[in-house]
Amino acid sequence: MEIQLTHEVSAHINFRNYEFQDPKSHGYRWVDLKHLRFPSESVGVQELLAALIGHEQFRDDYAGGGVLSEGSRHGPYWLRLVTPDVYEAVSRERSADILWGWVNQFGEVPAELEAVLQQEVFDRLAVADRIYSLSGLGDESIHDWGRVHEHFHEFVLIDRSAGRITLVVAADD
Repeated sequence: MEIQLTHEVSAHINFRNYEFQDPKSHGYRWVDLKHLRFPSESVGVQELLAALIGHEQFRDDYAGGGVLSEGSRHGPYWLRLVTPDVYEAVSRERSADILWGWVNQFGEVPAELEAVLQQEVFDRLAVADRIYSLSGLGDESIHDWGRVHEHFHEFVLIDRSAGRITLVVAADD
């Protein structure tokens, strides 16, 4: 059964839009969220991940080009090498630890940014039924200019009660 995801909305949280004590500590970081609806019938995780990977919104290099319907890149990776089996189930605690560690790598962030991140990212982690992290891709998966990101964290949040899958990418450039 082929699953059709419907793109609801995207959000982009750019750290440069907040006032840091040290202006360089924002580190050109950002978080991008893509929210997609899935049908209410019971579908497996592998099918949901495959539908996400096949969706046009997944074709984003996160380097300024935006979503390209015929794109061949996903973040720093060649799209053809991103498959459901390279996603690893992670706990809420582990995903939150990874993301807060990345957020606070240069010290505390402004309270206003922390509140936005809490609402848009961490509250969603807390209600997700399942969380998956993109992992298992080696150097051979990185496309020709894929090393523009020093850090690239990707999580897929599945919230069955809301019928929503959320792609969370936290990176820098």
